[in-house]
Amino acid sequence: MRETLVDLLAGNAEHAAEFGDRFGDVQDAQHPEAVTVCCSDSRVLQDHVWGNDQPGRLFTCGNIGNRVVQEGDAGPVVSGDVLYPLAHTGTEVAVVVGHTGCGAVTATYDSLTDGIDEPSGIEHCVGLLAAELDSGVEALPDDLGRGDAVNHLVEYNVDRQVEFLLESDDVPDDVTVVGVVYDFQDVYTDRRGEVHVVNVDGERDVATLRQENPEVADRIRRQWSY
Repeated sequence: MRETLVDLLAGNAEHAAEFGDRFGDVQDAQHPEAVTVCCSDSRVLQDHVWGNDQPGRLFTCGNIGNRVVQEGDAGPVVSGDVLYPLAHTGTEVAVVVGHTGCGAVTATYDSLTDGIDEPSGIEHCVGLLAAELDSGVEALPDDLGRGDAVNHLVEYNVDRQVEFLLESDDVPDDVTVVGVVYDFQDVYTDRRGEVHVVNVDGERDVATLRQENPEVADRIRRQWSY
């Protein structure tokens, strides 16, 4: 048996020993406080980002590029894994979590500027992002290097995913939709691993967001205005 699996199972044994008594209230049902839509990047630890160790608190979705969009028979729709807790478990907060240096956004940027050659499954996912980011690439300042361009587009992608949720008739009107960027590359500050709020219910202006959300004003910042 591969050593990696042995190590994973050993880690699970520790998890079971620590968490075994935490499932009593959620064995038969779940009512998570929030659904988080994170990039599946291995550096983004979905529960640990929030310091969460409580089963049932967060409904976590992951895919490359933290997309809320999937392709339905009639066109783009809100992905079912994101929509499920909003429609069925009473969850009233959705958080789109982008991250600095996102590989999916990088691939999309490369696809829109130079083209890429990837397996069809990856190209499909990049295509879903490209439909949202094409206008963002066109709006980028001319003097940006590739890395800065990608991090600008990380914010732009978060905004587009937030916008898609807000505009969907499938998402209940009382759901609060938040966009954040998880930074482990010192792009926003030197506090690696910190989450920065860039969008709340479609509002992107930093001054307005800080005025309307004083309790988290120090965590609201953006790298790009457009």
